[in-house]
Amino acid sequence: MSISPSVPDPKEPYEYESASTPRWIILVFVIAFGLIAYLLYAGNAARTKLETDLEQAHSKEAVLAAQIDQTNTRLADMKAQQDMTSQKLGFTQAELAQARSMAQTIRQSQKDSDEKLAAQIGQVQQDAETKIGQVNTDLTGAKSDISATKQDLEATKSKLTSTVGDLGVQSGLIARNQEEVEQLKRAGERNIFEIHLSKSKTPTRVGPIQLKLEKTDPKKFKYTMTVLADDKTIEKKDKTAEEPVQFYIKGAPRPYEIVIFDVTKNQVNGYLSTPKDAGTAAKAQ
Repeated sequence: MSISPSVPDPKEPYEYESASTPRWIILVFVIAFGLIAYLLYAGNAARTKLETDLEQAHSKEAVLAAQIDQTNTRLADMKAQQDMTSQKLGFTQAELAQARSMAQTIRQSQKDSDEKLAAQIGQVQQDAETKIGQVNTDLTGAKSDISATKQDLEATKSKLTSTVGDLGVQSGLIARNQEEVEQLKRAGERNIFEIHLSKSKTPTRVGPIQLKLEKTDPKKFKYTMTVLADDKTIEKKDKTAEEPVQFYIKGAPRPYEIVIFDVTKNQVNGYLSTPKDAGTAAKAQ
């Protein structure tokens, strides 16, 4: 049995097979879309960058404008200072001219003063030489006077006597009148206090001590005196004129001495002599 090929039935509907889209077209579209997307992204990025740069440019422009304003302000200040300096310079030049004139005047004045001073110095030197000559002459005369005075003092000392006091102690030189008292003072060996004492109920201070004259006997040149010293009362009774009346004071290495050389009815005159190194002795007046 043979099998014959099947023949389609012309009455059955005919089915056409549709053709599929080529792949390269799809690929082209994908690439085109990607390129468009990239271009859109790149354009957006470029626009953003441009806006940023523009903002930065505006900011820099503002800063630059501020700097320009500051520079203009500084230039204005500098110009004002320059104008002021120029004005001051004009004043300074005038002052310099005045200063030069004053300096010239001062130099001339100083020169005149120096010449005057030199003349005065010359006159002073001349006067000084004259005075020095006079002084030399005076010194020569003074040396002669000193030598004469020294001779007189030695002669006076030779007249002064030394004796033993009422306490048995050897006395120094004894003055027997007012002139010899002055010589004792000039000798300076002891402190000398003059005594001019009258009768009184109260004692009289003489140097570092007090004295009270009790009675006198002009005919016999005798007197009685009370000495108040060191809180002690010492009576010196019936003492003779020119006799050293001695007594000790605490702290004194040698005795104090009273010498009366003039006795009248109610008064005596003489002096008190104290050691120079006595702790309680006062300086002679």
